[in-house]
Amino acid sequence: MTVTLADVAARARVSPATVSRVLNGNYPVAASTRERVLRAVDDLDYVLNGPASSLAAATSDLVGILVNDIADPFFGIMAGAAQTQIGGPGDGSGRAGGEKLAVICNTGGSPERELTYLTLLQRQRAAAVVLTGGAVENPEHQAAMAAKLAKLADAGTRIVFCGRPPLPEGDALVAALAFDNRGGGRRLTEHLISLGHRRIGYVAGPRERTTTRHRLEGHREALHAAGLGAFPAGGDAGGTATGSGDQGDDPLVVHGPYDRRSGYEATLELLRRAPDVTAIVAANDTVALGASAAVRDQGMRIPQDISVAGFDDLPFSVDAVPALTTVRLPLFEAGARAGRLAMGKENPPPGGIATIAAELMIRGSTAAPRG
Repeated sequence: MTVTLADVAARARVSPATVSRVLNGNYPVAASTRERVLRAVDDLDYVLNGPASSLAAATSDLVGILVNDIADPFFGIMAGAAQTQIGGPGDGSGRAGGEKLAVICNTGGSPERELTYLTLLQRQRAAAVVLTGGAVENPEHQAAMAAKLAKLADAGTRIVFCGRPPLPEGDALVAALAFDNRGGGRRLTEHLISLGHRRIGYVAGPRERTTTRHRLEGHREALHAAGLGAFPAGGDAGGTATGSGDQGDDPLVVHGPYDRRSGYEATLELLRRAPDVTAIVAANDTVALGASAAVRDQGMRIPQDISVAGFDDLPFSVDAVPALTTVRLPLFEAGARAGRLAMGKENPPPGGIATIAAELMIRGSTAAPRG
């Protein structure tokens, strides 16, 4: 049943006129009243509609792109590529006609902000929404996401996932472009094993992220296949970057955020736990930079004393000294494809899901262990 302005007014215990003033922002309203109205809007999932809304005529020109951190090249590259397909004129002439307004929504990795942005985009009747990067593996959040995306889709919004797998439940997607993080993680560790490494430390991302789990599972699959893994794929993944994991956790795995500081601190923790490690795999290239700095600060050389590898093949990885062995994800290509799907310029893949291959890039930061 459609929620009306009168329903919101009744919920907030104000008049419909007051609700209209709050939503339009064209008349002063007491802060406490405004908060009550906005809470009622959220509780009822009210969406502006009809000719009474001055925004109604323009909302089909809006496309939302959700990212965890726009300052992170992983997200910035995908968002920028998607915008090239969303914001540019359709005929290349520079004239208006077919392009959309792409709005970047920076969630900061917060599940709550992710839902909030989707609600705001729903109210604006967004033509499409592109969600980038890994998803939070929390059943309550996944259920809330499925419900929110279903409402967007029912209203005609195209939903595209870029760099994340589809939700366990929910069929609101136009398409999901999922990176082969598991396969990439496996091939990277297989490379290190082929060089002769047997004690390999792993700096993982946040526990609750799909990207973290899939890359770590690939790493463990390779170890297990070589007879090196005490913890089979899918097992508990170890402590945090502060070393606060359970005593029974894998001492060669440390979790933390996807940033340089985490890579630095986690590597120091790994070296404290296992001074005999000969290689460190980082959750992404930014983390690998922190890991490399920590290794050098401990007086060791890369790769003579210890090898370091990353993931993503971000632009700076080839300029690191030595150049970083990593796994290349075609971020620009995936983002551009997501933009075309969001605009209806490209047909969805069969079944709506496409797995994008990851490519191993072997460079100077990895070598056979000494001795």
